[in-house]
Amino acid sequence: MLPRWSRAAIRLYKLGSQNNMELRRDFCFVANRSYEKVAVAANDSTEKDFSTKPEVQLNKMFWTKPCSLALPQGSPLRVEEPKYEGIRHIIFKLLLFYSKESKSIRGANVVYRRIVSQVDKPAIYNVFNMEKTFKTTFSLLVLHMWLYLRRLKEDGKEGVEFGQYLYEIYNHDVELRVSKAGVNLLLTRWMKDLEKIFYGNIVAYDAAMLPEAKYDELPNVIWRNIFSDDGLSKPNDAAMGAVQAMARYARRECSCLSLTDKESILSGNFMFSSLENPRYDDHVRG
Repeated sequence: MLPRWSRAAIRLYKLGSQNNMELRRDFCFVANRSYEKVAVAANDSTEKDFSTKPEVQLNKMFWTKPCSLALPQGSPLRVEEPKYEGIRHIIFKLLLFYSKESKSIRGANVVYRRIVSQVDKPAIYNVFNMEKTFKTTFSLLVLHMWLYLRRLKEDGKEGVEFGQYLYEIYNHDVELRVSKAGVNLLLTRWMKDLEKIFYGNIVAYDAAMLPEAKYDELPNVIWRNIFSDDGLSKPNDAAMGAVQAMARYARRECSCLSLTDKESILSGNFMFSSLENPRYDDHVRG
């Protein structure tokens, strides 16, 4: 029997475009209701001011040519598998430390730390001019999970199996975040709502990246899933700049991850594009 994430992923990816549209409408409704309830429980502010933070020239960002995100050999940020010798190697082998499952679990933990590092740092909120709330953090977490899971599909069955380990780690972390936000009663209910949001967002992002999708579909989905409080309002000019920049960021990260080798992807020896020191590019857009 395939694991839960695998079954759900296969089921979602086989849906036709018409079903995708219906699912996105349904999940959008669930997402808006659930976000509102979780935000109230967590005492999050629902007011957003897209013009109060230091100005970033978003219109000049994320136009550079995609490149591999793999960490080079010798990088202090790499996480290498421990190498034991002699009796210690024998003992760890007997304990299945070197089994495929154990290696996958260790790799998935490293990958998730890469995702969390990108989502929890202040840089991403400063660049995209966002308030850090439970809703925005969760939405960015889902976006980066989608970016990585989309790349895993390129590795077939092995990627699907690895995705299950990653999803379990993600699910545990989200549960801790919900509890930390103050939602201790009816925790199972909140988790079910957030799980629906997760799969709904995955469907919407995938549909927005289809060859037949309109180019503005991804910005529209990002606005509904990440920036908008009600999923219905339209972004003003200030917000639209941030939304379009995040859409370019997401498309570029998709391409960069595709250029990243399998070993780096499964071991977690890669880093998402840095947002700490935004670089502006005036050359031809590509």
